[in-house]
Amino acid sequence: MIPAALSRRAHELARSGEPFVSATVVRAQRPTSANAGDSALVLADGTIEGFVGGACAEHSVRTYALKAIATGEPVLLRILPFGEGAAPVDAEGDAGEEVAREDGAVTVQNPCLSGGAIEVFLEPMVRAPRVLVEGDTPIARAVRRLGPELGLDLVQVGGEHFELRPGDLALVAAGHGRDEIGALRRGLEAGLPYVGLVASRRRGQGVIGELRGDGMPDAMLERIDTPAGLDIGARTPAEIAVSILARIVAVRRGDERPAPAPVMTAVDPVCGMTVAVVAGTPSIRHHGETVYFCCESCKAKFEAQHEHAVVPC
Repeated sequence: MIPAALSRRAHELARSGEPFVSATVVRAQRPTSANAGDSALVLADGTIEGFVGGACAEHSVRTYALKAIATGEPVLLRILPFGEGAAPVDAEGDAGEEVAREDGAVTVQNPCLSGGAIEVFLEPMVRAPRVLVEGDTPIARAVRRLGPELGLDLVQVGGEHFELRPGDLALVAAGHGRDEIGALRRGLEAGLPYVGLVASRRRGQGVIGELRGDGMPDAMLERIDTPAGLDIGARTPAEIAVSILARIVAVRRGDERPAPAPVMTAVDPVCGMTVAVVAGTPSIRHHGETVYFCCESCKAKFEAQHEHAVVPC
């Protein structure tokens, strides 16, 4: 069971909208220091709060937790002592540490593990992307009603003076002429991945012409999806809402949304451990390149071997 203090911390992070991963040891084999049920939170900056094994196991947990935040997908991480399991394979730049991957699970070899395998379930807690809906028409209400079932956070807005947050996914202007011009301008200037206007083709072109007359460049105006949504022959407000939400899901899951930033990793040249490159990862400059280490001990060993060729970072 997750400790009360850690549970409170998780609720605090969730309320503030900060992404994190809940890490829980589900299996531990002696003599590893972790026990089944041990838990921790991994923050987006790589900080680990709690305990899921020693310092060496933490490196693998951190690396794959950050990947889980980037993808939004949970994963079962199996950490084996070096030399056990299948022969290492080179996967995603992990320099041979990863030995197996299957749906929902990944197995890595940990060269620093003193013995015993552990399995850690990594569950990302990422705020649902917001979809801003301008207007309070039947179609707007239907979009707001159905959107949460798709894992979206629906927010009603008006005019152009509304809050925008990093990670906002879409704007749907469905006010039928009330505040749509200001809302569309705000969404386009903010670079939201999807901006849709609920209107007939004729009226939609009229709105685009009005925005063009206000000086908005064509490169921005071309991003307006009007009539909003996929063409499924929708007629009722609920059907139109389904078509709009389907389009937003396609943007969210498809190539039209920028891919999350990849997790930077490096291989410790002393022990062979793959480490996540985050603030605080031990490092030095060697022959013009930055070399990263799993711990200060490995860094010290490397410095002793190359004492005349390293520069502190």
